[in-house]
Order: sequence, then structure tokens, then C-alpha cells
Amino acid sequence: MVRFLVVPQWQGSPAPRAMLLVDGASAIAGDLPRSATTVLDVPVEAGESLGTGVRRLSALLRTRELVSSHISEDTVVIGGDCSVTVAALDALPGGTDDLAVVWCDAHADMHTPDTSPSGAFSGMALRALLGDGEEQLALSPGIHRDRIVTVGMRNLDDAEVEQIAPFTNLSVADLDDPDSLVAAVRATGAGRVWVHIDVDVLDPADFSGVSSPAPFGVSPSALSAAIRRLREELPLAGATIAGFAPRSPVDAVDDLGALLRLVGAVA
Repeated sequence: MVRFLVVPQWQGSPAPRAMLLVDGASAIAGDLPRSATTVLDVPVEAGESLGTGVRRLSALLRTRELVSSHISEDTVVIGGDCSVTVAALDALPGGTDDLAVVWCDAHADMHTPDTSPSGAFSGMALRALLGDGEEQLALSPGIHRDRIVTVGMRNLDDAEVEQIAPFTNLSVADLDDPDSLVAAVRATGAGRVWVHIDVDVLDPADFSGVSSPAPFGVSPSALSAAIRRLREELPLAGATIAGFAPRSPVDAVDDLGALLRLVGAVA
């Protein structure tokens, strides 16, 4: 049975109005089956960097502990900022030795504290899955680069371009063929897959509730079809849907159809 874990963490985001992520997580939670949904009471305060290059680290660590005690098999995590995936995989039942990660995101999230222009952990999240970056947050052992498949990345900082080269990187156009994602994940040799979706991977024409929209994104229908096809071929260890930051209740309602389509694809 799929369980939904709502993690309204905002502290990993670099956005000026990062707390909109709390509203986004709450909006999604309102349309999930109550009996299968747990909403974590995460810290609301900003927290401290604790002498590191990661902003709000103390709050991130507290949320990580909460996530660790609630992750089970077949969990769909609802963020919050997209770094909640790192906390989820750190506590994944069965570990990550046989896991591939599909990272759907307009941005690379491949910074470290040394290269990040913001110090926000969400911009370091994929790098942390590899075991790199701030030691208190990075996955250990990290996931090997040849088991990362990215989807829809199109807004990269210069420091990240070389870092994503070892990954299998699928463009927006690649998803015109739903089997492209299946083939990419099959090639990793993994036995299970975790699908991470930062909703800014979607085209702003179809979805407006994000902090940093990037044009020419994936359509909700194409992404949902590719994920459904993937689930027919490989067991889904879990998934994340994160980054929803509606600026108003009207925006939340307008985006609801796309969100429910994604939830249906991973659940």
C-alpha cells in the first residue's frame, strides 16, 4: 500500500519566498487520502548554519531525523523543497545498493557548499546523493553516478555543467518517446528506482506554482506517461514530488490537475 509522507520543509530553498513551499505541501496534502497520509510537524524556524556553508543546517538536520523515523516501503514524499529526497533515501528500507534515481528537475542541484552561490541545500541535493558536499547531509555510501538519470535539466550554473556529464541526461524532447526513460533506467542495471520530481521540470505554460520557472519544460502528460511506463518495467522504491510554491489559492487550484496527474503516476 502506498503511503504519503508530507514534509513541508522550506529551509533548503534559496527562494526569497521559500515559505510558499509550506503552502504548496499543504495544498497537495488536502487532496491525498487521509488514511494513507502522514504530515510531519517539521521546524518552522530558519535554523543556523552551524559553522558550515549550508544555510539553516540545524533545521534541515531536525527534519531529517523526523523523515528517518517515518520512511517505509512504497512511500511517496511530498515536499517542501526538493532536498527532502536526500533525507528519504538516507532512511530507505533495503538501502540504495540496487537503486537508480530518476531526477526530474529544471536545475542540476549539483553544487557543494564551496560552489553554491546561495548556500541553499536544495541546490546541493543531487550532489549530496552522490556522497559529496556537507558531511552531515551527504548520503553515505553515495549512489554511483552511473545510476543517476536526469530528466528535463535546462537551467545549469557553469560549475554544474561538467558535474552532470557522467549521468544519463534525458532532454525534454527525449520524453516524446515514453520508452526512453525505461531504456535509460534499464541501462543502469538497477533493480529498483526512486523517482524525484521537482515540479519546475514542467513547462511554465502548464504549471505556474514554482519559485524559479524555466521555459520549454516537460508537459505533465509526457512526464506522467514516461513514469507510468517505467513502473511497468521496474519496481518503484518510492518517489518525491516537491517544489510546489503557489503564490495564491487561485494558482494552487489551477495547478491541481497537473499535480494529481503526477501523484497518480507515482502512487
